[in-house]
Amino acid sequence: MKFVAVTSCPTGIAHTYMAAEALQMAAKQMGHEIKVETQGSVGAENVITAEDVRNASAVILAVDTKVDKERFKGLPVIEVSVKDAIKDAKGLLERAAQAKPVASVQEQASKIIEKKPKTGAYKHLMTGVSYMIPFVVAGGLLIAFSFAFGIKAFEQEGSIAAALMQMGGGNGAFGLMVPILAGFIAFSIADRPGLVPGMVGGLIAGSVGAGFLGGMLAGFLAGYVVLYLRKLIKLPKSLEGLMPVLILPVLSTLIVGLIMIFVLGGPVKVINDTMIGWLKSLSGANAGLLGAILGLMMAFDMGGPVNKAAYTFGAATIASGEPSMIMAAVMAAGMVPPLAIALSTVLAKNKYTEEEREAGKAAWALGASFITEGAIPFAAADPLRVIPSIMVGSAITGALSMIFKATLAVPHGGIFVLPIPNAVGNLPMYFLSIVVGTVVGGVMLATLKKREKFEV
Repeated sequence: MKFVAVTSCPTGIAHTYMAAEALQMAAKQMGHEIKVETQGSVGAENVITAEDVRNASAVILAVDTKVDKERFKGLPVIEVSVKDAIKDAKGLLERAAQAKPVASVQEQASKIIEKKPKTGAYKHLMTGVSYMIPFVVAGGLLIAFSFAFGIKAFEQEGSIAAALMQMGGGNGAFGLMVPILAGFIAFSIADRPGLVPGMVGGLIAGSVGAGFLGGMLAGFLAGYVVLYLRKLIKLPKSLEGLMPVLILPVLSTLIVGLIMIFVLGGPVKVINDTMIGWLKSLSGANAGLLGAILGLMMAFDMGGPVNKAAYTFGAATIASGEPSMIMAAVMAAGMVPPLAIALSTVLAKNKYTEEEREAGKAAWALGASFITEGAIPFAAADPLRVIPSIMVGSAITGALSMIFKATLAVPHGGIFVLPIPNAVGNLPMYFLSIVVGTVVGGVMLATLKKREKFEV
């Protein structure tokens, strides 16, 4: 049989391509043909054409973000989380092979899409995060390049450091983070009409000090306000063209703006300020506890909602352009899971297949690049041993990073940002934190891993 598929994860870096590879390998083993379109951080690749759709028997959507489904009308569609394709690609292909074809136009309007629960708000949030992350990374690296000239070099007007700070800081990429987050949450809910009220609501959230939390609320508010107005307002056919370009943008932006300014902005700012004050008060053992919690979150679902919550929290702390202990703990802890697994494949070779040992070599590079998702194939194959081991390693790394008061001025990049002058504070101890967590997690996994019936 012939299938088409689309894979897309919030970051568009690892899950997207791992799911595509899993589907392609499973299809080859089962004797099927499949074309997989990946919608990653570089855009859509291997794009599905109209001819591909005509020749396909069914569609598999392994996505955690909003994708266009209109082009697949008339085909049965299996829609799941991107992680499901990584864990059970054969099962998805079996479901697709058994799906009944859509025989008529009337049936096209019927329920032909199989959905797993747990989409909804999570998928909308992840769509916003997926569009926000490139702004976070670009802004953070530009700020780091500014610090390379000296921590305070950007204060000299007309200098390269000042220009880099302007491009990356609050008047540049970082200033767009919250509006982009809010705008694309609303886009996921209400399509293009949600962009204007979402981005304006996010901009207001930033201006009143409501931060990321305010941006998320603005995005959801904007999306559902647009949906409500669509149902509420009925125009004659001759005036329907005014809805998307005039009526919906103006009314929804007015409603969302007023609510953010007079209702939600103040209370959310108080919550934000309280949280920031609490974080600033942490020191010593309390800081270590916070680092451990962040480490546990980063390793728990390796790129899922808990991981993204910790990452977004860390990224928010460098939005002001100041190096952050929390961001340092988040990135260090996020590097540990793939690194610990890679180490375990070296320490306990006879407990892994040849394919797993080869995958372990790739995990070194993924971990070093701060791509936590590199641990997923191993966790899916043996969750009861892998997940506790990497959580312990990440928790230790996060705690040590905070205790050593290591700081980070960039939100991504792994070891490749370490050589940038002033990007990392207390670099030797920061590096030690990563090494210790990797060793603890790797040794724990090598010890717990079950010995299989094969030898090296």
